[in-house]
Amino acid sequence: MKTLANLQDKQALLDRLAKVRSDSQRAWGKMSAPQMICHLSDSFRSKLGEIRVQPTENPFKRTVLKWAALWVPLRWPHGFKAPPELDQEVGGTPPAEFEADKRKLTSLTEQFAGKPAFLADARHPFFGKMSMKEWMRWGYLHVDHHLRQFHC
Repeated sequence: MKTLANLQDKQALLDRLAKVRSDSQRAWGKMSAPQMICHLSDSFRSKLGEIRVQPTENPFKRTVLKWAALWVPLRWPHGFKAPPELDQEVGGTPPAEFEADKRKLTSLTEQFAGKPAFLADARHPFFGKMSMKEWMRWGYLHVDHHLRQFHC
């Protein structure tokens, strides 16, 4: 199973990210490509402690949904609503200069994949506390999901 802990998996995501253009067309959802880049950056920033996200976890999300999302070998479904703090149309970081935003996302992906010690204490807003293995799997799947959204 692919994960950000695997250097080849991480590099493959970063290569795909490099192909996203500001005018890339989405296959589903409402975000533009620039908003998607900022959404992914905000997601990593929230796990790295730079953005506070209100938790909505519950026993079902912490157990069944987390297990299914991380370990069932199916693509994530479309239509899950992001927390307002990570939604670029509500409270997320608005896009600025596209190439600079992409460089920032690349840097945040590298930082996150470097498994900073404080990540062990971070909580996912839906899934709650996660192991380092779970964080690396989530990071890969989240970026992959949105790159597929833009055919990358």
